[in-house]
Amino acid sequence: MGCGSCATGGCTPGGCKSNGSCLTDGGCSKLDVYDWLADMDLPANYKPFNIVEVRFKGSRKEFYKNTENIYFEAGELVAVETGVGGYDIGHVSLTGELVRMQMKKRRTNEEKVELKIFRKATPADVDKWKLAKEMESQTMHKARTIAIELGLAMKLSDVDYQGDKTKATFYYTAEGRVDFRDLIKRLADSFRVRIEMRQIGMRQEASRLGGIGSCGRELCCSTWLTDFKTVSTASARYQNLSLNTLKLAGQCGKLKCCLNFELDSYMDALKHIPDNVDRLKTTRGDARLQKTDIFKKIMWYVYPGEENTWIPLEISRVKEIKEMNRTGEKPDDLKDLALEIEETKHVIKAFDYENVVGQDSLTRLDEKARKKKKSKPKPKARINADGVTPLNSPQKANTQTVPKPTLKVDVVANTQTGEAPKKKKFNNNRNKNRNKPPQAPSI
Repeated sequence: MGCGSCATGGCTPGGCKSNGSCLTDGGCSKLDVYDWLADMDLPANYKPFNIVEVRFKGSRKEFYKNTENIYFEAGELVAVETGVGGYDIGHVSLTGELVRMQMKKRRTNEEKVELKIFRKATPADVDKWKLAKEMESQTMHKARTIAIELGLAMKLSDVDYQGDKTKATFYYTAEGRVDFRDLIKRLADSFRVRIEMRQIGMRQEASRLGGIGSCGRELCCSTWLTDFKTVSTASARYQNLSLNTLKLAGQCGKLKCCLNFELDSYMDALKHIPDNVDRLKTTRGDARLQKTDIFKKIMWYVYPGEENTWIPLEISRVKEIKEMNRTGEKPDDLKDLALEIEETKHVIKAFDYENVVGQDSLTRLDEKARKKKKSKPKPKARINADGVTPLNSPQKANTQTVPKPTLKVDVVANTQTGEAPKKKKFNNNRNKNRNKPPQAPSI
């Protein structure tokens, strides 16, 4: 933004440090125009063009007269005149001779430009403008609630406050005409501002709101596309695209505008493609057309029962066979007339640097763990007093085990009864608590 809206007192925006010529003011590159005359030296007696292009919220742009010959840079905030009273705040998008070219493109005469620029936006103007922009989200939600309560068949898509907070413009989409007189009364009582309702189409709604397309880039209608031409499904047919509405429709719900971008190239290439060649008659049988490469001028045919074997033919060869069928002649087999297509060989590039990407495997730690499991030694067999080898006797290799305290056993044999000798156990821990002081009884 310009120096009137920043707190540092500088005259150029941040961003790419291009001195304000790249519109780094939060505009999201909406309908930007590159000023290729900015760095050119003008004649000494040159009188600057006194009309300036100003950009507002969304993709709205207007032309204003610079009656006081104030020097403006692209991206500066200015206070401009409105047709209903008050003032509005916008960004300067273009100055100089390019404005004259833009007016010719939009078919606007200099006599039709009646509004003028008041001044550069002051800090007070910028503060009020920012407060107005902060109110737009809350205003939109409340206005949608009121429209639902009134049962109106309309969709409020956006709201734009004037810079002096005296007027609010609501943009909506609807299939037919809507009687919103009660809605305007409710909105005026709720927000205490003048209300203006504007009906827009689906494409204009997408242009105002913006977004990311299926190609991964910003929408064309919100960045550079200004005229919306009609798009039909015939554009998709000429380009051999599948008629899938989910893939052909954009964010606006209509057919994508980009379907017309390459249509002229396809129409020129289709002039060389013969018509009515869906079937070619041969002595082997009728071959059906499977695919057509418009730009390479190759057509593929298949025989019934051999759908996996495609026979490529040049367009000139197809025309010859079609002329033979018209005279009643049939070629023996299309494979004899097939075009030899060279298979593309994938050449492995030799890099002049070391490729370290594939050196470390993602499963290198798992392989080490598997090796450890495989190299784990088996427990050694031990024989107890009974001469039996225990199965579950884990013992780690090269580890020293601490001997556990054993019980002293005296074997006493009873010779009178002939019974088995009894074992007497002696408790070595019976005198462990002898030297401890007595504890008080717990209550």
